[in-house]
Amino acid sequence: MSQTAVFHIETADYAVQQALLHGVRHTVFVSEQNVPAELEIDALDPACGHALAIDAQGQAIGAGRLTPDQRIGRMAVLRQWRGKGVGEALLHNLLAQARARGWGEVSLHAQVPARDFYARNGFLPQGPIFVEAGIEHQTMRRRLDGAMRVQDPEQARAAVTTVIHQARRRLRWQVRGNDALLGQPQVVAALRRFATARHDKQVQLLLHEADLPALPAAFIALVQRLPSVFQLREPVDPADCQVASAGISNDSGDYYFRPIGARCEGELALAGAARAHPQEELFQRIWERSRDCAEMRVLGV
Repeated sequence: MSQTAVFHIETADYAVQQALLHGVRHTVFVSEQNVPAELEIDALDPACGHALAIDAQGQAIGAGRLTPDQRIGRMAVLRQWRGKGVGEALLHNLLAQARARGWGEVSLHAQVPARDFYARNGFLPQGPIFVEAGIEHQTMRRRLDGAMRVQDPEQARAAVTTVIHQARRRLRWQVRGNDALLGQPQVVAALRRFATARHDKQVQLLLHEADLPALPAAFIALVQRLPSVFQLREPVDPADCQVASAGISNDSGDYYFRPIGARCEGELALAGAARAHPQEELFQRIWERSRDCAEMRVLGV
């Protein structure tokens, strides 16, 4: 990391550091987003847990809070520090505070442009978009003590993005048919980030009943650009072809499992290695008996 991107996260003492917290929040919400100043500070602040990002010069560059009703909010990072991992580090601190309090779930109101950021970090969208302080938001939730139900396409997209983002070096993805998730821009972007990051990466895809030429062009282009990362196989054993489930898992113990692979309903579990083990074993057995999809290397897009 370059010197200009060095920072650290503190669990803040509101009574001592409130001026730093509000300085960041005022800059982002009031000056930049035109939120009324009287809405930036409220009576909950003294009762909240707070996180503060500090740069190498001791200046506050980001802030966030955890309210008594188990909600993350007031997430703010100064413009010049965005895209450098500050928001994710703040979020991890607040999640750690929530776990330390024994909470099983946290929620937040995500500004619509920030939904992908929270989806990458295990939050699933719920309900319709609504307006808060003149800005469009959506409720998102994350369980801290078990698996989360995935019930609709938006949640499915978030679940897949989470598993890809949390992977270290390996992904295993069992797909049925021409799964629409393969062509979602957020999913393709997450795969690209994973595949082009430092260190050796491996993505194993089992394609059940897929019409290979009809797979999304953006997905095929990514596979062809990075053939050393993406390995594609198709089940041929009759018993393997009868398997109805689908899912994606990583080497961090995260998985999104769909009992009926043609549907999006299923469960997302984070850091649930024991629960993921049966799906991993099934995947490996099918993988070893499946044929290599060499034709994917030459398909036109």
